[in-house]
Amino acid sequence: MIKQELVKYKKLLIKLREDIAGDITHIAKENLKSQKESSGDLSGYSFHMADMASDSYDRELSLNIAGEEQETVYEIDDALKRIKEGKFGYCLSCDKKIPQKRLNAVPYAKYCIQCKSKEEEDK
Repeated sequence: MIKQELVKYKKLLIKLREDIAGDITHIAKENLKSQKESSGDLSGYSFHMADMASDSYDRELSLNIAGEEQETVYEIDDALKRIKEGKFGYCLSCDKKIPQKRLNAVPYAKYCIQCKSKEEEDK
């Protein structure tokens, strides 16, 4: 891969990482805020069991989303490491070049489409 392409993907990955990190921070702040509200003395609010269950479900869902986004951050960090090592853009399984179309869609991809499909079938 030529240097210009690597610079383009590095910028793209860094921007994507910043966006996701901001989302994770926002989710964490909102969950901490809602947790404080639910544990505080808010005598003006009535707590019904269904409301508490709904709040708990929403918090759990948000934390699951944040966890999945954190996994994406790890994948991005790994892709940035591969750029430094000169391994970016090559499948970690078959060592063939990953098509640019795939890298444009998933810039942190570490497998070509065929190897990724095979990996998913094996699960």
